[in-house]
Amino acid sequence: MMLDETDRAILRALVENASQSTKRIGERLGLSQPATWRRIKRLQDAGVIAGRRLRLDSEKLGFGVTVFLGVKLATKGRVSLEDFERAVSGIPEVQTVEHVLGLYDYRLRVVARDLADFERVLRRRIMTMPGVGDVEANVLLSEERRPGPL
Repeated sequence: MMLDETDRAILRALVENASQSTKRIGERLGLSQPATWRRIKRLQDAGVIAGRRLRLDSEKLGFGVTVFLGVKLATKGRVSLEDFERAVSGIPEVQTVEHVLGLYDYRLRVVARDLADFERVLRRRIMTMPGVGDVEANVLLSEERRPGPL
């Protein structure tokens, strides 16, 4: 699907605040509300917009530490991967699980109340999962969210 500059401006507006009305977006871009709605609907139908998600502020919920965890499995194979994915999906502190190519097999985004809480999650929940080999932790210092290549 080819996107023009108006489509990209609509996507930027939605990334900034997905709950704003089509009327508000249209006013910002000089479009009528129906024209804005039609464009958004076309982007949804084409799969460019794949839903609208609520993003919670982990820190305001009491989770002040975010850690990116590289996990290398000790054994590889479809069963090992599926076992790991199934086990890690049951850990509420794990926000994302990404199967990656490189030094590690998986990259996890883990939130914790503080470093002591992260250590508890790491030792008691993650390191005891089947197939876990090497682990490397990187603590998030700051984050800047960007809309992507628009």
